[in-house]
Amino acid sequence: MDLIAGLLADLRAETESLVEILRPLRAQDWETGTPAEGWTIRDQVAHLAWFDEAATRAVADPFGFRRSLASLDPGFVDTVTEDSRTLLPHEVLEWFLRARATMLETFATLAPRDRVPWYGPDMSAASFVTARLMETWAHGQDVADAAGVTRRPTARLRHVATIGFRAMPYGFAVRGLPVPTGPVRVELTLPDGTLWAAGPADAADVVRGPALDFCLLVTQRVHRSDTALDVTGPTADAWMDVAQAFAGPPGPGRPPRDPE
Repeated sequence: MDLIAGLLADLRAETESLVEILRPLRAQDWETGTPAEGWTIRDQVAHLAWFDEAATRAVADPFGFRRSLASLDPGFVDTVTEDSRTLLPHEVLEWFLRARATMLETFATLAPRDRVPWYGPDMSAASFVTARLMETWAHGQDVADAAGVTRRPTARLRHVATIGFRAMPYGFAVRGLPVPTGPVRVELTLPDGTLWAAGPADAADVVRGPALDFCLLVTQRVHRSDTALDVTGPTADAWMDVAQAFAGPPGPGRPPRDPE
């Protein structure tokens, strides 16, 4: 299996994991608030559907997509969310399934290094699919939390960890902070007990711990104090406070969990 095919297979599996949570929900459940302030389950799914359609447009008409960025309203994400609230829950689910299927078919035609325009820098097709998997997993976590479902972590977390590691400079830059030049090593234990690692083996700054905790933190789905991550060195320590795997303005993060 080539790189794109493998990534798309994992994205399909991540999609199915989310849909398994969505299908049993009653119409009123879609209005349940998620840990993302002001966003319901409906909003989370509509967000994924809209950006899946945008991804397909970016591949089908890259020049037109780039032109559209010049007139983009900075608050367009909020506008998309508001507009989608006119849809019934089953319409949102059908939209997501249709948009995701079309996007998967579109990206199956690309080579791993083909460039795709996006709202930040252009990305390779392989990185783009990895980013969509990260987004699906992260928004899926919000849906699961709102629905009271505990998801079983899988080896697909390695894709989220990859994006999180590569995005280290972005977390600083998007906040107007100097980007550290020193290397950081990340060593994570995947759900099956195997080790996932990135960065120089001899780096003085190291982040170690469960892959799930790292992925929740870099997607800002958990407060750092609620993880079991072991952080060594000033650069790694500063990074964990600003880590952001997704594009866009600095996220507010999540508050610490209330002590029981």
